[in-house]
Amino acid sequence: MAELIECETERLCLRQWQESDFKSFATLNADPKAMEYFPEPLSGQASTEMAEKIRSLIEQRGWGFWAVEVKGAESFIGFCGLHVPTATLPFSPCVEIGWRLSSAYWGKGYASEATRGALNVAFQPLELPEIVSFTTVGNQRSRRVMERIGMKYSGQFEHPSLPENSPLRPHVLYRLRREQWGIKA
Repeated sequence: MAELIECETERLCLRQWQESDFKSFATLNADPKAMEYFPEPLSGQASTEMAEKIRSLIEQRGWGFWAVEVKGAESFIGFCGLHVPTATLPFSPCVEIGWRLSSAYWGKGYASEATRGALNVAFQPLELPEIVSFTTVGNQRSRRVMERIGMKYSGQFEHPSLPENSPLRPHVLYRLRREQWGIKA
């Protein structure tokens, strides 16, 4: 088991998952609004399996897709963090930054704040050379977050894990190199 890394920003804690997060995570993953750019909402069982896998990966590496909570207010609003994609992508190997927050917390700057915290970890202490992020072409909300945190558009690709006829298959890729990042929170 690796040394666990957690992260705090001005308003948020990015931390290891707790079993008490699983019910809220299942609600998030069942929300059609939050899952609009995914193939389908997740069942409660699939959501729990995903949370357990995420927690296990954090235990192995010390970092991953952390649970996000609002300090002193909400114990779980979604996840944000770093992940090594399992699919072989045109730009593999890579580490991606990703997030999924409950739609009740959109529009408050939490996604940008959480991703900045995760980037601080990625670039120091982990000293990763580059972080990527990708989403389906039409996901303008996520693309705006990528741009707000300084990521640069790097082209399009077809996501190999999605069926060829899926309207979600065309994806955009954004990148951020370590030397482009100034430590922020």
